[in-house]
Amino acid sequence: MNIDEEKIDQVVLALLWLNLHDGCRVWKSFDWDAMQRLHGNGYISNPASKAKSVQLTGPGMQAAERLFKHWFSSDGA
Repeated sequence: MNIDEEKIDQVVLALLWLNLHDGCRVWKSFDWDAMQRLHGNGYISNPASKAKSVQLTGPGMQAAERLFKHWFSSDGA
C-alpha cells in the first residue's frame, strides 16, 4: 500500500483546528468528545484514565485499518 502523506497532513491539520483555542493555539491531543464517542461505540478502551494511550478493541482495529486505507491510500485500496 502506498501512503498519501499529503492526505495525512491535511487530516492532522484539520484535527488540530478542531481543538483551536485562544486565537491560534491548539491542543496536541484529539478532541475529548470524539474519544468518548469512539469509546461509546466500542472502538477504544475507556479514555478517562491516567494513561496517555487507549487500546483499540477488535472492531476498533478493523474499522481503523479500513478507514486508514480509505482516507490515506494513494493506490485506490
